[in-house]
Amino acid sequence: MEKYVIHGGQPLHGRVEISGAKNAAVAIIPAALMVRGVCRLENLPQISDVDTQLRILTYMGAKVKMINPSTMELDCTNVQIDNLPEEMWELTRRIRASYYLIGAMLGRFGEAYSTMPGGCNFGVRPIDQHVKGLTALGAEVDVSGGFINARAKTGRLKGTTIYLDKVSVGATVNIMIAAATAEGRTVIENVAREPHIVDLANFLNSMGADVRGAGTDVIKIRGVKHLHGGTYALIPDQIEAGTYMAAVAACGGSVQVANVIPKHLECISSKLREMNVQVEEGDDFVLVSREGMLRHTNVKTMPYPGFPTDMQPQICAVLCCAPGVSVVTEGVWDSRYKYVAELKKMGAQIQVEDQAAFIQGVGHLTGATVKACDLRAGAAVVVAGLAAHGVTKVEDIFYIERGYENLVGKLQALGADIRCIDEPETPSARGPVRWAVI
Repeated sequence: MEKYVIHGGQPLHGRVEISGAKNAAVAIIPAALMVRGVCRLENLPQISDVDTQLRILTYMGAKVKMINPSTMELDCTNVQIDNLPEEMWELTRRIRASYYLIGAMLGRFGEAYSTMPGGCNFGVRPIDQHVKGLTALGAEVDVSGGFINARAKTGRLKGTTIYLDKVSVGATVNIMIAAATAEGRTVIENVAREPHIVDLANFLNSMGADVRGAGTDVIKIRGVKHLHGGTYALIPDQIEAGTYMAAVAACGGSVQVANVIPKHLECISSKLREMNVQVEEGDDFVLVSREGMLRHTNVKTMPYPGFPTDMQPQICAVLCCAPGVSVVTEGVWDSRYKYVAELKKMGAQIQVEDQAAFIQGVGHLTGATVKACDLRAGAAVVVAGLAAHGVTKVEDIFYIERGYENLVGKLQALGADIRCIDEPETPSARGPVRWAVI
């Protein structure tokens, strides 16, 4: 079983290059199922979720060609959805974003069949808004026995007006994909505004769709008969960048976080500045540095442009080292604090009450053996381990590798003492999924 071993307490210095956005990739790859022709995707992150999605498409008959480690050509001209093997369903159960296949299948074939999604388990994440949107488009949707079945009543989805009861990134993505080839005009209100929503819209438009309003709370889509091939480069990963920014805040030092869109990071940058961390913006980079003591602050996660829920665990890890009491409130998911027990093993003083975590800063954290409970929780214990005194061992790192490309190598280049070791695997252990050349 592979794990990270971290000798903490070293400040970080240098430059780190941010990879393509995980949350954009896992939406755009299923959307490529709608494209009849060759779709070239550039700036793809080399992470296990991308690998899993590409494998799923190959089971459906897609041709996947690696041009270089971050560039793929996908040809979904001859994909089919009949008699798909059980091995494919095992893959769809591994990741949350597998539910985007429903919108893509409905848009392409007028019917869809998939497992309930997997991925990180940090609380109840219902798909009721997905079902509401697809039903409004004219689909009959049945969710039972761990599977999702959907069929367009008239063979093709029909445009309509949909109001989401709750701002949902996943539902916004699924409805956008399905509506791209629906007959007529679709208006989706109260939608998510995250950068990867805009990226998905730009991808669909580059393949011949007509999507307008992404980045606002109303998206309007005029359906086209089919999408054609093309080339598209993904945006940089906002959360990967924020994680390295948090690591500098926790450890001290000075790091240029490069290949980013600074505007996407403003919600993170402003909060770090409150904590006595210096953040200077360039055209495509931010320079993050800290020399003095951290200051405590309060954080509430909210849909974009608010502070992202995917940065909540990492900012909690930083605030463990800030003198005074900080309060972090989760405003997106019902529960996202499983990792708190891991930070407590390192000496953190955190009390969770309902959706709020009350953090009493300590002088320093102490190395311990901890687990990655999910993707971002794993990033949080790595950040904590980098700042802690002594040795931290992080287990279950397959969660982390779902969303971070070459985390160990990038941190080592910044002066961190971190390495990945392989210990004998116990019968109950799960190994990480590795990037594969397809």
